[in-house]
Amino acid sequence: MTTVDLSIVAREENAQSPWLWKLSREFPNLKFNIVRANIDSDFATVELQLIGAVEEIQRATSWLMTTGMSIEAKQRAMGVS
Repeated sequence: MTTVDLSIVAREENAQSPWLWKLSREFPNLKFNIVRANIDSDFATVELQLIGAVEEIQRATSWLMTTGMSIEAKQRAMGVS
């Protein structure tokens, strides 16, 4: 199992769309952990952990990038899973 930390910024229509729900439906083999979120009607920032197989995380990250949101992978400290 691999863990990837993502920083996601959603603007306008993406801030109100159910993209987390869609992500969970498209990738049922991944675990999601919402570390921090600030969601408004027209702007959202979410710190999200994706946990699962590397290939599935890569597919989910690619899917997120197609939504038009800003996606940034954060580096994990060595020895932290």
